[in-house]
Amino acid sequence: MAQEIYLIDDGNELKNKLVQLFKAEKDYKFKKAKTTQIENVLKNIPALIIINEDGIEDDIIKLCNEIRTNEDNSITPIIVISSNKEKQHRIEILQACVEHYIKAPIDEEYLYYTVKNVIRLLDTNRRVSPLTGLPGNVQIQAEMKKRLLNKEEFAILYLDLDNFKAYNDVYGFLNGDEIIKFTARCILNHMHDAEGEDNFVGHIGGDDFVAISPNINCEEICQNIILEFDKGVVKYFNEEDVEKGYLEVPNRKCVLEQFPLTSISIGVVIADKGRFHNVLEIGEVAAQVKHMAKITPGSSYIIDRRKIHSEEA
Repeated sequence: MAQEIYLIDDGNELKNKLVQLFKAEKDYKFKKAKTTQIENVLKNIPALIIINEDGIEDDIIKLCNEIRTNEDNSITPIIVISSNKEKQHRIEILQACVEHYIKAPIDEEYLYYTVKNVIRLLDTNRRVSPLTGLPGNVQIQAEMKKRLLNKEEFAILYLDLDNFKAYNDVYGFLNGDEIIKFTARCILNHMHDAEGEDNFVGHIGGDDFVAISPNINCEEICQNIILEFDKGVVKYFNEEDVEKGYLEVPNRKCVLEQFPLTSISIGVVIADKGRFHNVLEIGEVAAQVKHMAKITPGSSYIIDRRKIHSEEA
């Protein structure tokens, strides 16, 4: 997933320079905006904002404060590039919670590594899952909010595993972690294969995942994830359990209970333009559709296609 970096600049020289510096790397996407477009920049919740003070007419301190006090961009790092070498000016900019002040003319190598290191630290701060390497709740929420603010239509897939506790009880947490990593690979494989570059996969925690796609016709994605999961998950069980088709786990009264082998459930919410106003509304519908998927035996998916003011699914 590409990191969106916005350049606040009236000219094109800085953007051209950065594009050239990062031409060998696909994980960075540079976009330019004027100060009059700052509201649109903030709606997109960029990974990083770079301001060329020499390329704008607005007051730099006021602009930095506007970015920093925006609720959705409170942790968005800011780099200011300026030819103003006065110490007091630099201090005032840093007091506005700007992460880096780079003097012009630019040392390209210094700029390159500053951008890379800021993005790396941001990834850490956004709590990337150490188990799967996928972004966590902060980025998941930001992704959904960004698409809602931009009035996009998209599909949100909520995925989790069935009878996973029974698996952990029999095979242990370390083997359970291997199934979680396998699940992440299944999701990534088919989200990346899907059309469109703006696909996103996040790891809520445990065996819960979220995937977001601008492609609202996502039945094929769900089917392919299930096919790969069901085919591959059996290798995490011993032959005896695979042959039986279930696990035996003692309950609190030491009575053996039978649980089917681990399967995957996918609840899908279609966010048509204007259907939802915030992330909480999506979560409420997701809880309903995910429950429907989980009460269906075996691996399954349920898609909620309700429109505004419609009761039909």
